[in-house]
Amino acid sequence: MSSREKTPRGHVPEGSCFEDFVAGTVFRHKRGKTMGEVDVALAAQMMMNTAHGHFNNAAPEVARLGRRVAFGGYTASLVIGLTARDTTENAVAELGIDRLRLVKPVFEGDSIHAITEVLSTEPSERPDAGVVTFRHYGINQDNEQVCEVVRRVLVRRRGAR
Repeated sequence: MSSREKTPRGHVPEGSCFEDFVAGTVFRHKRGKTMGEVDVALAAQMMMNTAHGHFNNAAPEVARLGRRVAFGGYTASLVIGLTARDTTENAVAELGIDRLRLVKPVFEGDSIHAITEVLSTEPSERPDAGVVTFRHYGINQDNEQVCEVVRRVLVRRRGAR
């Protein structure tokens, strides 16, 4: 997200199909998540990230930063997950993450929310689905951007099964 705050211009309802997405629409997702002690440590362990700043209170990184930091891969995954109800309930396939930027560290105790901007929609070779490109922003409890990810998803068309 740029330095200016994005404001919601619309909301995409749950279970949205390809036809429901319009380029330029920006909306805030209702769900959020507070990073707990177990979230930070377990995510690092599950992803085999052995950096001590994720799970060791005695690590120099923790002393320097003041608290444990969440693994950036987990932060990005969480933001995408927070958007799923509104963006990909009817996903046929994830086509890719084109860009990921980790803008600011996320710490144990931070509450993360997501904002989505629909960048584009385009037909696909499949008659039952189209491609939607989203830009997702992770925002902390202080309304500061923590990450940004652009992703392409094949989304089912209305009436297709």
